[in-house]
Amino acid sequence: MDLPDGLIELQRVADGEGKKLAHLDDGEREKQRTVWFEAAAAAQAAVTAYAQENKLNRFDVEKQLRQITRHPQAEE
Repeated sequence: MDLPDGLIELQRVADGEGKKLAHLDDGEREKQRTVWFEAAAAAQAAVTAYAQENKLNRFDVEKQLRQITRHPQAEE
């Protein structure tokens, strides 16, 4: 399944925002958690919309997206 670049980028942004949490103190972490949550929600909404528009199983789209963004060497 070929996923659109925009969907892949949304997931990469969400993953990147989540990784920033590890290096913050409590006050900064709470603000960053909100940024991460919003980015993740945008990615999830895009996955749902893409799956519906293309009559695909949402789980399969999300699984493929995570494979591409979190384990890119497996795609090569």
